[in-house]
Amino acid sequence: MDMLIKKMTNTIKTLFAEERGILAMDESNPTCNQRFIELGIPVTEENRRAWRELILTTPDLHHAIGGVILFDETVYQQQHHGASFLQLLRENNILFGIKVDKGMQSLALHPLEQMTSGLDGLRARLNTYAGLGAVFTKWRAAVSITASLPTLACIEANADALARFAALSQEAGLVPIVEPEVMMTGTHNLDRCREVTTQFLRAVFRHLNQQEVVLEAMILKPNMILPGADCPMQEDIDTITNTTITCMLETVPAAVPVIAFLSGGQSGDLASARLNAMNLRDSRIASTSDDLKNLKQTLPWQLAFSFSRAIQFPALQLWGGVHEHKKAVQDAIYRRVCDNQRARRGVYQQLLEPSIDRAITGVQKQ
Repeated sequence: MDMLIKKMTNTIKTLFAEERGILAMDESNPTCNQRFIELGIPVTEENRRAWRELILTTPDLHHAIGGVILFDETVYQQQHHGASFLQLLRENNILFGIKVDKGMQSLALHPLEQMTSGLDGLRARLNTYAGLGAVFTKWRAAVSITASLPTLACIEANADALARFAALSQEAGLVPIVEPEVMMTGTHNLDRCREVTTQFLRAVFRHLNQQEVVLEAMILKPNMILPGADCPMQEDIDTITNTTITCMLETVPAAVPVIAFLSGGQSGDLASARLNAMNLRDSRIASTSDDLKNLKQTLPWQLAFSFSRAIQFPALQLWGGVHEHKKAVQDAIYRRVCDNQRARRGVYQQLLEPSIDRAITGVQKQ
């Protein structure tokens, strides 16, 4: 087991070296299809393949992305000329992992809540993916907030499944990305999001410890602490930054090497700006670059990104199923991944970035 732990910790170092991050492109087919429908893109397997090829063939993607999370269908797909996506990733020194959960299902006796399925047969699937060259896995468990939800039963069931997934993944030598998400949908305020996130994270780490998961060989992928999308009070970046960091300090053990935040429906600009602020929250009292470096090192974990929609959606709007838009689409993808790399370095400047909206308008006029 010691050799497996060393292998997994080295994988984590490689994934996030040079302030790179993870591109999550593991949407299930129904989710991908729904996004196509919203933008008027024909729903076909070929269009899903073509869209994924556009992402993965983005020039210089590896400069800012250390790994990609794939959906099962993507693992077996090929480029238009026949070479596999996995070969493409290997040639570009980008590691890949797999989403291994099978989505949400109704929680027994709690019809308004859900838990993640997929533990049945997981050991065999993990061995298959490891044989294909995967080095990490991901499992998402999401809870929603209302006046009375989530219940303790929902939180405990999902925390237990996350921990059992993580144990099985480490047994196979695959780094588990543990994703407990408190969703942005709803009218709840910032304090309510912090309360539920704190409860969820504490349950997750309690179950991880019970399963004897090695914390140094896992990645945490949580939500930022945000008010609900329909909450009338939308807090400023400093408030969100300080609340998120405080919540993480109160709940996430120092042994965890990386917190790779999910975007969870935030716009690309906001997700980058908030990540940047978290990596700079003490910069006001840093007089030199060395001071800033030392202040950032006071946090016990790296603050990174594992974004999906915040990277993909502007580019998907540009594409619209029109293959002639390839260059504009790939430029948009590359700009967004570099934005997030700059945010990890604390040098992202939101107001100086070219407007994606202007780019979309320009392409649509062509």
